[in-house]
Amino acid sequence: MASDINHVILLGRLTRDIELRYTNGGSCVGRFSLAVNRNKRSADGQWEEETGFFDVVLWGKQAESLSTYLRKGKQIAVEGSLRQDRWEQDGQKRSRVEIAANTVQLLGGGGSGGGNSYGDSDSYSAQPQPFRQQSGAGQQPASDSRFSYPSSGNDSSINDFEDDIPF
Repeated sequence: MASDINHVILLGRLTRDIELRYTNGGSCVGRFSLAVNRNKRSADGQWEEETGFFDVVLWGKQAESLSTYLRKGKQIAVEGSLRQDRWEQDGQKRSRVEIAANTVQLLGGGGSGGGNSYGDSDSYSAQPQPFRQQSGAGQQPASDSRFSYPSSGNDSSINDFEDDIPF
């Protein structure tokens, strides 16, 4: 039996700055809107640009840390899934589809925060990443039998190859 798939990847520009709120439990929720353009052929055969607007929800520390970078006009890529909210208001049933972001990637161009003109990008994932302790200055790398490290700078085996250099 095949399982269902709910996966969305969008690349577009922010239509407004991210709006942060906090739940009663203290979790951060960030909301923003993304404009995505596509080219299509009109009835008369001419190419025209059509813009779609999508609401995106970003949770937790990712929303807090990206809030300084997610500004109107900034180009980003969003990977996530579609979520539908349903509620009743004034006796009428309502619904809304929004994107629950798992990963947000900052792309170059637009907006006032983040990125640079060289096209560098940064990616931020909502998925928990394992903590990796980085070795500080003065610490020796962990010994590994696959690698050998010279014990001192006066190792004669390193200097044996100097005579073999043809220039």
